[in-house]
Amino acid sequence: MAFQDRVRRFLGQYELRHAPETHALDLVSEVGEVAKALLAATDYGAVPPKANEALEEELGDTFFALVALAESLGVDLEAALSAALCKYQDRLASKGHAGSGAA
Repeated sequence: MAFQDRVRRFLGQYELRHAPETHALDLVSEVGEVAKALLAATDYGAVPPKANEALEEELGDTFFALVALAESLGVDLEAALSAALCKYQDRLASKGHAGSGAA
């Protein structure tokens, strides 16, 4: 898994490994930054969203924070994604939607 290996090396090289709780807080903060950039990109809902440099940057930061959290927990994100896709596929087949709640 190339992206997770890259992040693993980066975290080690720059001594950015922290407790999972710290990485989780960073992830939540970055998701907030995505929401803020999206609100700005839509003029607070007045126009349809369009990808822009600020959104791309914040999504990249969020992805890095997610991978760093997974690394701190020893989670293989490729395997986790595969499991999630199978779960959603099964739900779609059996319930007609991907949500975990009732129809």
